[in-house]
Amino acid sequence: MSTVGNSTNIFWQECPVGKLERQRLLNQKGCVVWITGLSGSGKSTLACSVNRELYSKGKMSYILDGDNLRHGLNKDLGFKAEDRTENIRRVGEVAKLFADAGLICIASLISPYRKDRDACRAMLPDSNFIEARDSKGLYKLARAGKIKGFTGIDDPYEPPLSCEIEIIQKDGVCATPGDMAGEVMTYLEEKGYLQDQ
Repeated sequence: MSTVGNSTNIFWQECPVGKLERQRLLNQKGCVVWITGLSGSGKSTLACSVNRELYSKGKMSYILDGDNLRHGLNKDLGFKAEDRTENIRRVGEVAKLFADAGLICIASLISPYRKDRDACRAMLPDSNFIEARDSKGLYKLARAGKIKGFTGIDDPYEPPLSCEIEIIQKDGVCATPGDMAGEVMTYLEEKGYLQDQ
């Protein structure tokens, strides 16, 4: 007998086809590419660009976009600190399942709290965190007091301390979505995610 959360008699069901078999079938390694950054920084654009690049190479991927998930899985959550934490926990659990299925899961969320991202990392030791940069004018409105509860202004945003990939401006110029996606693809190729074991 096992107790999980408030439930009893919960048992983990093992199946004969596991992650390694699925990865061999797909000729790739399942992982999570976690794109974090302030609102308007280009996370969704980067996620879609990486997804397109993976598709062009015949690799299976799926995007878990923060806004999209609030239309379904997380529609019952608000933006208080505890709701943000639960939002990220749920996304982390789903991302873990996608990676276990052998897919490259691209999670694109503000995910403002470092401890929440670290908890997702702990669920999946080979996850990747990619920092995006603010490239839109939303912060001008927030700083002028026209938007309340805006992450990075009224609510905190804690940037990663040691992310695997950091997307930064070069000479004050933001890279194109294709160039940013290229950085992510290079990392995935170098680390062996784009071929099976």
